Amino acid sequence: MIWNFTKMQGAGNDFVVLDGVRQPIHLTPERARALADRHFGIGADQVLLVEEPLHPEADFRYRIFNADGGEVEHCGNGARCFVRFVHDQGLSQRNPLRAEIRTGLIVLHESEDGAVKADMGQVRFHPDDLGFDAQGLATTTEGADTLYELNAPDETAAMGHTALRWSLVAISNPHAVLRVEDTESFPVTAIGPQITTHPRFAHGVNAGFMQIIDRNTICLRVYERGAGETLACGTGACAAAVAGIRRGLLDTPVRVITRGGPLTIAWDDAQLSMSGPATTVFNGQVDIDALTATSRESSRT
Repeated sequence: MIWNFTKMQGAGNDFVVLDGVRQPIHLTPERARALADRHFGIGADQVLLVEEPLHPEADFRYRIFNADGGEVEHCGNGARCFVRFVHDQGLSQRNPLRAEIRTGLIVLHESEDGAVKADMGQVRFHPDDLGFDAQGLATTTEGADTLYELNAPDETAAMGHTALRWSLVAISNPHAVLRVEDTESFPVTAIGPQITTHPRFAHGVNAGFMQIIDRNTICLRVYERGAGETLACGTGACAAAVAGIRRGLLDTPVRVITRGGPLTIAWDDAQLSMSGPATTVFNGQVDIDALTATSRESSRT
């Protein structure tokens, strides 16, 4: 079966985008892994699927599959690419667009200069909102935020970084945010995977590592569940900015510098929005059955 696809990126966070409106798409975890594979497939952090909505107030349904094949709740950089894809492909010229995600509706607007602004929806902070077991953990209050002391289980891999205090932020999907002195020298790739799969998070978590430059600027690296470290993470940028504002360390708007480029986050308790680029890289076709078979065979060797 031949599928048309578009390769896109938002601040270096890259996607395979599929039009499930004009072609039949049955996207399984195995097929998503095959598409996202950077050696045997197209290569992507996430696979995005655009479908007809189930919600009566939505224009489209927008689904996100991580590189490991797992379907997740939200992807901010992907949401911006979703808007550009829908407009460029002629699926709709509505602006703003209302997209249905697993946890509700989000509103997205493409400006005349090509930037896309996404209303990121409700923000929550209780451990239950992240499926997090906080029982027995030491906590610290900073500003309006509660920090939870959660260390990497393998302290050797963590290179002695213990007594790590995390902010918890749920923006459809779960995030834990740690303030660090320097994002480049901090062992993100050692601690990140241990936190994303920590048994205290029932559904896993995205781990953000935030360096504060000034009251309106941060540097950020994010280790995403099911995808590893990405060049940028839109919901991670939102989570870090919100955590910094709640802790009294940042003022809105916040410029978030990622390895893939800058994003702008604004939050005023009632509304959270993110602005940034969304770029089409190329269009193509893929024989999904042949690709999946190749991916399956390579995993056996």
